Amino acid sequence: MDKTQKDFLKHNTFFGNEIVAGTRRLALMNMFLHNIGEIDGDSMVSSNDALVADGGTRFDYVLANPPFGKKSSMSFTNDEGEQEKDDLTYNRQDFWATTSNKQLNFVQHIRTMLKTTGRAAVVVPDNVLFEGGAGETVRKKLLETTELHTILRLPTGIFYANGVKANVLFFDNRAASKTPWTKEVWFYDYRTNIHHTLKKKPLRFEDLQAFITCYNPLNRHERKESWNEQSNPEGRWRKFSYEQIIARDKTSLDIFWLKDKSLADLDNLPDPDVLAGEIIENLEAGLNSFREIAAAL
Repeated sequence: MDKTQKDFLKHNTFFGNEIVAGTRRLALMNMFLHNIGEIDGDSMVSSNDALVADGGTRFDYVLANPPFGKKSSMSFTNDEGEQEKDDLTYNRQDFWATTSNKQLNFVQHIRTMLKTTGRAAVVVPDNVLFEGGAGETVRKKLLETTELHTILRLPTGIFYANGVKANVLFFDNRAASKTPWTKEVWFYDYRTNIHHTLKKKPLRFEDLQAFITCYNPLNRHERKESWNEQSNPEGRWRKFSYEQIIARDKTSLDIFWLKDKSLADLDNLPDPDVLAGEIIENLEAGLNSFREIAAAL
């Protein structure tokens, strides 16, 4: 790269937002160690509440793992001097629905941030896929105004919080249209009958290689299902049309088709000592994570 390209990469390519001060410092240091930004220059990671307003800047790509927890809240001191929390609802003109559900708000915010041809990959909990009310509104609008082409269902055991069920939504923004942009949604079920832990069996790049092959990033329009009702009912890669999804109750995207063997065959559960060891492992991993954050504060 020439000097102009290097300068653009360093100062005008990567941006972020993190409201937690300690985590933001870690992000800034990580970027600095990769020669992105200046340690005493303009910050590449803002510390504002991203949901308060549309920042105005539009991006080509957004990669996000918004904070989990169903509701946004704010702390305040009451008349008796006691700390209380109250639900925080964001009322923005660019949002399709007004809700205190922070994940739904982040999905709406990220869509606003994208350029007309922008692309996003967003980690969301299961409730984004099935919640009614505002959730149904957001899902319908996402299907209509963007090309929501892929949903990766992640396994449990990959986050510090035990039992978290999450997914990755892949969608491309599009210009206004009278007809829905999403024609079909491809699902990769990497959760059913998959078992990971943070230490003994962590999620690795090679574990997602089959998904990457199915995703076919070089030509998404030549994808082929691995699932077949007769020849391969255990296939993890399957598509559903817009018509099939919109006909579902609450336009639910919470779709499974594989038989969960753990529910059908309780005799094959790990031994109690193995289960206990995995619980201890998850607790220790979470504790270590909190120690790292506390040390950075």
